[in-house]
Amino acid sequence: MSGLPSFRAVMLMVIAVVVVTAAAGGIAVILGDDLVGTAQEPVRKPQRQPQRQPSAAPRLDQLVPTAEPVKDFGEGGPGVTPTPPRVLAIARSTLPKQTRFKLGALKHVQKVVTVDAGAVKVSGTALNLLAVDPADFRSWTPQPVADQPAVWSALVRGELVADASATRKFGMILGAMYQVDGGPRLRVAASAPLGLKGVDGLVGADLGKSLGFAPGVAVLLHGKPGKISESGVRKLLGKGAQVVMLDAAARAPKQAQPNQTQPNQPDQQTVNVGRPGSYLELYKASATRCPGLSWTVLAAIGQVESGHGRNNGPSSAGALGPMQFMPATWKHYGVDGDGDGKSDIWSPYDAVPGAANYLCANGAGKGGQKLRKAIWFYNHSWEYVNKVMGIAEAYARTYA
Repeated sequence: MSGLPSFRAVMLMVIAVVVVTAAAGGIAVILGDDLVGTAQEPVRKPQRQPQRQPSAAPRLDQLVPTAEPVKDFGEGGPGVTPTPPRVLAIARSTLPKQTRFKLGALKHVQKVVTVDAGAVKVSGTALNLLAVDPADFRSWTPQPVADQPAVWSALVRGELVADASATRKFGMILGAMYQVDGGPRLRVAASAPLGLKGVDGLVGADLGKSLGFAPGVAVLLHGKPGKISESGVRKLLGKGAQVVMLDAAARAPKQAQPNQTQPNQPDQQTVNVGRPGSYLELYKASATRCPGLSWTVLAAIGQVESGHGRNNGPSSAGALGPMQFMPATWKHYGVDGDGDGKSDIWSPYDAVPGAANYLCANGAGKGGQKLRKAIWFYNHSWEYVNKVMGIAEAYARTYA
């Protein structure tokens, strides 16, 4: 879309709606304050797909979206040498500079850092987070995390990097937006093994300040494994401080450590960044951009428009990509869904959340007739609306 339509275009739209209303047996479409710019879009005939029920198509949880690799999301980095934390402690108040110096002077302590910390609630679930400066904190994470530029770029953008165990525990979806109770919406940009017991994730220092995190209450100590004195740390931090010995395995008797960490080795090396691993996760993550919109509607549109990226066009009307956007509409509603710095009409990681953005702008999150009308704006055909709604119901049954 480009600009507002002419008066004549609007009147033609109204006339067309009246005709549709009569033909559809009394379904009324009231423009009100909806986005009428879509009147300039032609009705797009969905590309021909095999005549199958959704259950006969490849399962969405097994269908992997494909797009060009995100160039700056690869492995490798500036050659950061990790100095893993051996002790994590949370003080009752901001740690004075003098106390930090005393911690640094403890025997076997080689490095000290303090960061902000706080807890947020997402749908009533508490998450314990550290707010860090990416440049300063990078060396405090495991090598695979330190070497992943996208993790640190995400923090700069104000997104959440969740600990891998928290992602599993709370069922977080990579790329999804989560509403902080009484706060902003946070996108889960990465899942990484942070190695910080009790910490569910990281955010950037600026975001931590806006969330009201306690400044300088979390302290991390690096040194020789198993050698830093726990009692010494507790004595300096005083009563009420929480102290976690992250190198507990190095402190236990050797005979008590028979390959206990072997089953978790793959998770300890895996950093997942930016992109959901299946179309099912992609649709679910994208739907979170529009509270009230079911992921099944996005999945149904994806099935009708391109068979989930298997027929990306261009269509006869000039629509492009897995969600068949007209280029003019994409200019207004396209998004950068995977944080690679661009909104690509051909990439499912951008196109699916872009579709959610477009539907939401037309009221899809309100459900009912508003949802049907938003789908109609997507492609001006009530037959199309009914088809999408029918497929969405089938997906809801299949993946219940």
